[in-house]
Amino acid sequence: MPGPIPGTPAPGTPSLLRVMNDRAALDLLLAHGPLSRTRIGRLTGLSKPTASQLLARLEAAGLVVATGTATGRPGPNAQLYSVDARAAHVAGIDVTPSRVLAAVADLTGEVTAVHELPYDPATGAVDQVTRALGRAVADAGLTLREIHRLVIGTPGCFDPRTGALRYADHLPGWHSPTLLDELAAALPMPVEYENDVNLAAIAEQRLGVARGHGDFVLLWNEEGLGAALVLGGRLHRGWTGGAGEVGFLPVPGHPLVRQVARANTGGYQELAGVQVLPALAAGLGIEIPPGPGSGIGHSSLVAQAVAVLSRAAAEPEGAGLRLLESYATALATGLASLVSVLDPEIVVLSGAVVTAGGEPLRALVEAELADLAPARPRLVIGQVRERPVLRGALESALAATRDEVFDTSRR
Repeated sequence: MPGPIPGTPAPGTPSLLRVMNDRAALDLLLAHGPLSRTRIGRLTGLSKPTASQLLARLEAAGLVVATGTATGRPGPNAQLYSVDARAAHVAGIDVTPSRVLAAVADLTGEVTAVHELPYDPATGAVDQVTRALGRAVADAGLTLREIHRLVIGTPGCFDPRTGALRYADHLPGWHSPTLLDELAAALPMPVEYENDVNLAAIAEQRLGVARGHGDFVLLWNEEGLGAALVLGGRLHRGWTGGAGEVGFLPVPGHPLVRQVARANTGGYQELAGVQVLPALAAGLGIEIPPGPGSGIGHSSLVAQAVAVLSRAAAEPEGAGLRLLESYATALATGLASLVSVLDPEIVVLSGAVVTAGGEPLRALVEAELADLAPARPRLVIGQVRERPVLRGALESALAATRDEVFDTSRR
């Protein structure tokens, strides 16, 4: 019979229980902020002496720091403890056709630096990543070797068989089959790659409206339409990583997308993508207002669409209501296929364009979907509005890093 994995405590041994208690305490400190020894003992069910030993052990390991005392209670002030934010740092990068956005976060998840560079098609992907990351890391007062993990989010996905980026022809310079090896050679930390919409779903799952939901679909709409599928609490990426590329989905009344690798029109993207909103507004006699500020990474077309939908949602009557109704039908048409197959618990509407329609658009899409599909998921608007892809990249990096750093059996 094979023996135990080296370095893993035997089941039921005191060392395993210590490791489990250590992780439980660290997770509680992350979730609740500074806690006293007594409070940690109550939340974990540990005795005061055991809780004291645990905190001393974690403090000696550099994972916990004393952060002050609790006041306002009878008796001596209790010492408070927190996770040491400096114990590890992670980075995330969000790549779009208009910019490369990098950020650094400490072990508690606090973002300590953000740096944006314009996307330059003439510059290689490795140079874009290293420049944006290097500047964010320097702004955080760190070096690249102090970053424990980096997660990069891009449109499309890297095919696990070939290593080449698929479904993202609008990112020139990112399609070499050796790109992942080149990035690994250029950077000193472990690097992971994820689809941008999947990262938005991770952000909602860990921080937003999808917390506690094991089965959900996230529909994303900014420069492109995309979806993330979470089944049984886990992302479903598909055989080649292309699950959720719904922009190519056939829909009634629009051309079929043929030769997908070279296609840029047709399908669900042509029916409900960002580019339809200015034309839809013009057809209804609605003047396109100035964009409310394009925000980080948003194109002028996205800014126009956000402005149109924001105004219609603020005054959902007359031509504005007709615009919302037409767009809701377009969105629901593609969603009907997804929910009919997956039957998710909720659908999260995310991305600057679709969230600009607010509650009026959400309610109309939900009503249309009830007419078009047998499934009845609840539609909700995403809560992670500020840089959701970047936030998801950081959360993904933090999850893996905490598993490594908080494993006190390795110390």
